[in-house]
Amino acid sequence: MDVQEKVALIARNTQEVVSVDELEAVFARKDHPHAYIGFAPTGAMHVGHMIPIRKIVDFLKAGCEFTFLIADLHAYLDDNKSPWELLDARFEVYKQSTMGILEAFGAPLERVNFVRGSDFEFERSYMENVLQMVGDVTLNRAKRAASEVVRFKEDPKLGGFVYPLLQIEDVYALKADIALGGIDQRGIYMLGRDLAPRLNREKYVCVFTPLLPGLTGAKMSSSDASSKIELLDDEKTVSKKVNKAHCPAGEVEGNGVLAFLEHVVFPLKVDAGEEFIIERPEKFGGNVSFSSYAALEEQFVSGALHPADVKQGLAQELTVLLAVVQKRLSADLMRSAYPE
Repeated sequence: MDVQEKVALIARNTQEVVSVDELEAVFARKDHPHAYIGFAPTGAMHVGHMIPIRKIVDFLKAGCEFTFLIADLHAYLDDNKSPWELLDARFEVYKQSTMGILEAFGAPLERVNFVRGSDFEFERSYMENVLQMVGDVTLNRAKRAASEVVRFKEDPKLGGFVYPLLQIEDVYALKADIALGGIDQRGIYMLGRDLAPRLNREKYVCVFTPLLPGLTGAKMSSSDASSKIELLDDEKTVSKKVNKAHCPAGEVEGNGVLAFLEHVVFPLKVDAGEEFIIERPEKFGGNVSFSSYAALEEQFVSGALHPADVKQGLAQELTVLLAVVQKRLSADLMRSAYPE
């Protein structure tokens, strides 16, 4: 695989790469660039997390070294979304959840390095660099950068303003060439790029994946049970939730059903040389298969493919993926992290 092929693989199904030229330069300079993603273990993971995790598969295929950071301190600093006494349990839930998702995607787990934030974020050099940024970044700038990620109430806690600075330092502490994240992380990572010259650092490359629209048509949220499919949902629950999902005939924008197919299911199918099959009774036209998402979207927009058919196909694929993930998640483990 040459540089252009690697860049195309990393850039596919993303919302933005900052920048493609810099990404090419990284691959031209290094055979195995180091990439990372960080998740703060707050609310329980759901299928929306599968979009950035699926992108990890592309990084591995492109020959990257990859670190998955479970940022436990961030989870506490974000308005105490994770109480201090639950950080250990939530770290384990996020690690097992992510490993299960990667297994469902057929990714080689031995090539993903799982790291806990508190294992290195208390080091002197790390904190010195964070404090240097504290002395250089205004409250307004920090809040603006983190506004899509951190919960700022009317009287916000100080931790929310420090949060983005820790996330920026994570990139350098982990020696990552590329930072992967959802598009909601853009403000934080762009602040880090802006600060780089003043801190005598090289700018890292950013790869942003889209956010999966919720089942209700709005943003998928860990705090809104009606907007998401949980990793522990059984086949019946998955089918029920998907059937109720916002999926207007012919509409693509804000359609979480189509978005999941585009960014998770079809990349997996294409890479495996398989087709996406929707099973239907003969009276409704019989089974139909698609080798690309573009072909499915064309049929959906034209009205030739009914929303109920697309939902049925998605529910079947989700059930298969979740069955693999659920082997790693016990009810006891979940209760230890989310006792409420």
